[in-house]
Amino acid sequence: MALQSVLEALKDRPVPDEEISIINQRIEEVNTFQGTDKELNKKLRSVRRAILQLVEKELKLVPKNHYRNMWMAIGMSAFGIPMGMAFSISLDSFAFLAIGLPIGMSIGMAVGSAMDKKAEEEGRQLDEEVEI
Repeated sequence: MALQSVLEALKDRPVPDEEISIINQRIEEVNTFQGTDKELNKKLRSVRRAILQLVEKELKLVPKNHYRNMWMAIGMSAFGIPMGMAFSISLDSFAFLAIGLPIGMSIGMAVGSAMDKKAEEEGRQLDEEVEI
């Protein structure tokens, strides 16, 4: 999701003047940036991330699959590792430790997908998807 597509997705949404002012300041940082192409790409990613965080925090708008991607990692760490430990201890072999990770990942993705669906139904989902 490039910076331009984020801005186009926000164009159709009611955004308060305070947030518009902050977004315009961040865009002005990009417009006045002087550096190499590599540094510019880094700056663009940074500004895009900052705008998405602002929009999520203040307007409760999220990109497609936002919660799925977030909960995939949470599921692996919060559910997968403890489940893997339980399997390892109960079966008396630490070879089963890794079995919990895909189980936790699946649980996390299911929870995140449900949250994404709810956000879409409430009209809080942007039309763009962020790459991981």
